Amino acid sequence: MTGTESMVSLFFTLALMVILLYFMIYRPQKKQEKKDAAMRNSLEIGDQVTTIGGVIGRVVAIKDDCFVLETGSDRVKIRFTKTAIGSVEKLNMEGAAASSSKPANSKK
Repeated sequence: MTGTESMVSLFFTLALMVILLYFMIYRPQKKQEKKDAAMRNSLEIGDQVTTIGGVIGRVVAIKDDCFVLETGSDRVKIRFTKTAIGSVEKLNMEGAAASSSKPANSKK
């Protein structure tokens, strides 16, 4: 009886460890991969991108799985694959349009 009980206990312990590994490692990794894929697919011309290598610039062209990044004031253009994207800062057209439509300082 103790041999059977120890086998059942061992089985449940191993099953619990597998379930914990799933929820602590595999599931968060898949969630992050989906988030990264959505970020890559939402890339638009004019967005500011930081690559995983630390290059910062604005997107000037997008092709299937590549994009062209323009860096700095010297306007150097570098081609990267979309998997090299570390982070994306969206171009805020609404804020720019709202600030440009405000009237200049009016005098009373």
